[in-house]
Amino acid sequence: MNRYFPLSLPVLLLVFLQLISGLAASQEQSVRPGINRHYQDPEWDQWVNAFERPGREVFDQRHAIVAAAGVRQGMDLADIGAGTGLFTRLFASQVGPEDTVYAVDISETFVRNILRTSTEQGLSNVKGIVNTARDAALPENSIDLAFLSDTYHHFEYPQDMLASIRHALRDGGRLVIVDFRRHPGVSSRWVMGHVRADMNEVIEEVKAAGFKFLEEKPLLDINYFLEFEKRTAEQSP
Repeated sequence: MNRYFPLSLPVLLLVFLQLISGLAASQEQSVRPGINRHYQDPEWDQWVNAFERPGREVFDQRHAIVAAAGVRQGMDLADIGAGTGLFTRLFASQVGPEDTVYAVDISETFVRNILRTSTEQGLSNVKGIVNTARDAALPENSIDLAFLSDTYHHFEYPQDMLASIRHALRDGGRLVIVDFRRHPGVSSRWVMGHVRADMNEVIEEVKAAGFKFLEEKPLLDINYFLEFEKRTAEQSP
């Protein structure tokens, strides 16, 4: 005869604590705690002057970057870590009025002002998303291109973020990463202290997250331009 012996309260508590501990251990740990503290309550005009100024390489080469990303009508895309919306607005003017450009940023101030400036420029195809440090918060299978400009080094949880980006990309969708080159003895002291990973490390991290590396495009000097494709379950690494 089978008998049922209910677990005692101390045993149940121990099981619960073990489950919680296992869940916490399975979560990715922050690789750069506090990296985004400056964007918690940003001063809009200050960051416009910092991001959209002559002499900043990605600003000077913005049109070449948009062209290299292959942005065209019929595409939906996301500018992740959109900042002041420099690329968001350029993309919105390149795709069709029925297409969608998502401006994704952890700063509600940035997203609100991107929507304002886009409306002022007659761009009605921009949608704003305030995301979290772990999740781009994009709908599943919603985009053909995910674009990151000087954003990857701000990912506290790169594998979690890359998983959420992959989730949002359609089959055959692409990921473009523009970020700072990190070369000891060559790169500035600021880059060496601020940027966590060099280009080769970034490539390996993105490949491990389910992407196929396509190429580096030789557009830039201070930054690099990397292109990846979402790898399906049938494709080998």
